[in-house]
Amino acid sequence: MHALGIHLLVELRDCNPDILKNLGEVRDALVTAAKRAKATIIDVSFHEFNPFGISGMVIIAESHLSIHTWPEYGYAAVDIFTCGDTIKPEVAAEYLIKRFESKNPSIVEMKRGILAVDGRKLPHKVTDVQLELVT
Repeated sequence: MHALGIHLLVELRDCNPDILKNLGEVRDALVTAAKRAKATIIDVSFHEFNPFGISGMVIIAESHLSIHTWPEYGYAAVDIFTCGDTIKPEVAAEYLIKRFESKNPSIVEMKRGILAVDGRKLPHKVTDVQLELVT
């Protein structure tokens, strides 16, 4: 099945709460995960909540990685959405599982923007000429 992108929904349960509440650790983990997946980082934004919890986003040219942590429950919700054929979202997911010391992770993969016309795969980036041929 041909798709514009792959979206991994990563459930990280039974994580190390000390890591999940450390803004520097969480930010570094997501940035490193993006780099290991061979993504092109565009922007990084994180916010630390009081008394604890972190939300963050790494915008990549190929889409994004996001996280929301609940250190009090040892839990983090991670989304890894990537487009194109060169990015390896599973590499990012496996790295985050190890980095947050998750003892009970799960990953759900979704295909996003399923694309095929007459059984042939459409390009991820379309030029004006290609767009005229498709429509």
